[in-house]
Amino acid sequence: MNTRSKVIIALGAGALVVLTGGAAQAAAPSPAAAHGKGACARAVEIAGKKAPGARVTDVEREREHGRQVCQVELEKGRWEYEVDVALDNGEIVKFEREYDDD
Repeated sequence: MNTRSKVIIALGAGALVVLTGGAAQAAAPSPAAAHGKGACARAVEIAGKKAPGARVTDVEREREHGRQVCQVELEKGRWEYEVDVALDNGEIVKFEREYDDD
């Protein structure tokens, strides 16, 4: 892939859609995606409501204090957000907002 190509990964409905250089390719979710980022689709929606207009930069499934959570990182302008959403009930268990002044 050359340096001009862009890769965008969208999460939704349990499938990953990868856009490369303007062409879309649908990929079946791998077992890791089904139990990792794919399982966090609802958490991404919930986190997006806490930071309207922000774009998702990373999603990870983790265990925090004995609970399964999805950690969603977002950016909007120079603001960075980290939102941990409990997988069992959709509760936001952590919300951090930081201004990047670099």
